[in-house]
Amino acid sequence: MDILGTSLRVCVDDLDAAVPVYEKLADAEAARFESGPVSVAAVGPFFLMSGPQEHLDVLRKIAATLAVQDVDEALADLKAVGADIIAGPKPTPAGRNLVARHPDGSVFEYVDRQGAGS
Repeated sequence: MDILGTSLRVCVDDLDAAVPVYEKLADAEAARFESGPVSVAAVGPFFLMSGPQEHLDVLRKIAATLAVQDVDEALADLKAVGADIIAGPKPTPAGRNLVARHPDGSVFEYVDRQGAGS
């Protein structure tokens, strides 16, 4: 699988207050979207997330988001190494994603841009 980059997941209480801080640190403009009840701002290498505590508690268990060329290819590679697929693949506002638990217990989200904006 081609890993194109990683994003750090940051849960914040006040997204509007956090965005300008991360825009300055990353020298990038935030791209905002909703994922269910969670508001997300992608800023450089950061995914800022704010929403109901029970949803953030689940999101905090995911160590990072990995951008890949193709989620289907990632799925095949993850299965080949014995990873447990927790969710997906499924479409999201940014493309497609899946969440997997690696054999060592680490949990990561894998995303591609295929189908983004459609």
